[in-house]
Parts: sequence; C-alpha cells; structure tokens
Amino acid sequence: MRVFITGATGFIGSAVVRELIAGGHQVVGLARSDTGAAFLSSVGAEVYRGDLTDPDGLRGGAATADGVVHLAFQHDFADFDASAQTERRVIETLGEELAGSGRPFVVTSGTAGLPPGRVGTEDDAFVADSPAAARIPNEAAALAFAGRGVRVSAVRLSPSVHGVGDHGFVPRLIDLARERGVSAQVGDGANRWPAVHRLDAARLYRLALESAAAGTRLHGVDDEGVPFRDIAAAIGRHLDLPVTSIPAAEAGAHFGWLGDLVGRDIPASSAMTRKLLDWRPEHPGLIADLDEGHYFGKGATQA
Repeated sequence: MRVFITGATGFIGSAVVRELIAGGHQVVGLARSDTGAAFLSSVGAEVYRGDLTDPDGLRGGAATADGVVHLAFQHDFADFDASAQTERRVIETLGEELAGSGRPFVVTSGTAGLPPGRVGTEDDAFVADSPAAARIPNEAAALAFAGRGVRVSAVRLSPSVHGVGDHGFVPRLIDLARERGVSAQVGDGANRWPAVHRLDAARLYRLALESAAAGTRLHGVDDEGVPFRDIAAAIGRHLDLPVTSIPAAEAGAHFGWLGDLVGRDIPASSAMTRKLLDWRPEHPGLIADLDEGHYFGKGATQA
C-alpha cells in the first residue's frame, strides 16, 4: 500500500514510518525541512515537501496514495485553539480528497478528553471540560467521513507516549522538576494516566491502516492507569529530588500549561482495540521505561 503520512518526521510519526516500511508498505512522508526530508530518505521513504497550511499540497499527497495517516499537530499551547482549528482544516482537506474511494484514513486523537474518575473505553465520548476541549470536534469531523465512503479510524493516544526521544509531557515534568528543585504531584497523586510505548503505538497505526473498520475508535493504551505519584516518585528518584504535593488550586502556577492535566484522573482501557485488531503491546511500561534512564541522559540510544 502507498501511504501518505503527515507528521512523518515526529517522535511518533518516525516510528510509524519505520513500522509501515517494515510491513511492506511504501511510505510518502510530508516534510517541511531539509532535516526531515533527510530522515525520510535515510529510512527508505519518499519525501513530499509541504506543510499543514497548504491545502493544495495536502490534497496532492493524498491523491496518489492508497491510504493516509494523519499524525501532525502544531503543539502551540500558547494558542491551542488555533492549533486545533488548523488540524480541523487538515482533516477536512484530506477527508474530502478520500471521499467515495473506500481508502483508509487514520487520524490521531487522545484519551485525555475522556470522562474523568473511571476507566474510559473506546465507546466513550469526550467531555466538554477536558484540557483538550478545542480538539474534541476534530475526531467527530474525521469519523463523519465513514458515511462518505472513507475507511476512517481514530487512534486515541495516551497522554504519555513514551520511549527514547520523547519530547512530550513527561520530559516537561522532568524539566520542571529540575527547574524547581522538587518533583511535584497534585494532592496525593492518586490520579491515573494511561501510557503506551511509541513502538507499540506505531504498530497500532499500521494495524488500523490495514484493517480497522470505518468509524472505529481505537485506544493506544498499554498501562491502563499509572498513578501520577508513581511518575513523580520516579522523577524524584532519578534526579535525587524530593517529591512534594501541590494543592489543586496551585497546579497552574507550578506546572504552567500542564496544570489542567497533571491532576486529572483519566485511566483508559484498550480491551476493545486489542480484540478488534489483535494488538498486543510488548514494550516496557512507563515506569519501567523511566527506570531505564534515558529520560535523564543515562545511556540514551536511538530507538
């Protein structure tokens, strides 16, 4: 299958590119920079120059593809609404190009929008008060193309997609601990975060592309719910820093743009996903990955 991928040079996207090539697919990766183009060429992918703000370019990339995987997102937390709106336009552009073709279209979403306080499932809708509320309509917009002849599916990723090279939420927590001299949690830290290794997530994208039914919601979840206090303790242990409790009212002041998420209790299941696609995560869980040391500059190697 010839697959057009946005976000092909990112932390997760680069793993998806390798996974698809290893699975016998031909990959065409969207690249903005010379560095990104060089990476794609080095792993055997075709380079397609462009960016998310060029609808004609996106349509051109999708037009000659047998399937599309959309991973790119402009992570501007200073203007998250604008980032979400850009993503919505990209989804609509790609979906319109694929309409009526029966071709697969895998989009990216997240479990952080699920109802808090209980284990979320693939059947659950997002809640309006989620930290990623601006992005909520985008999953629905993508899945609506199932009624227009597109085999679309949505992969909801865990808040922590971890592994060597991670530059997401956990590295930010580590940076904050270094800056402030403490590893912090909100309250007793009993709130839970799901997590998944990026190589397991990459395999899920391949399986979704190959066989997920139209309209399917999938959960990229291995660890169903890691207590946040365990994450804080691991960071404190590796940095030799004390662990401290922050009142919920002070989370924003301490954690900045992560303040709305660090105290949220959002465990999630992937039982349906595993059954539908025979997806079996096999890489280390989040705490085991932290204990390997590469998050703290200890023996990191490229995965």
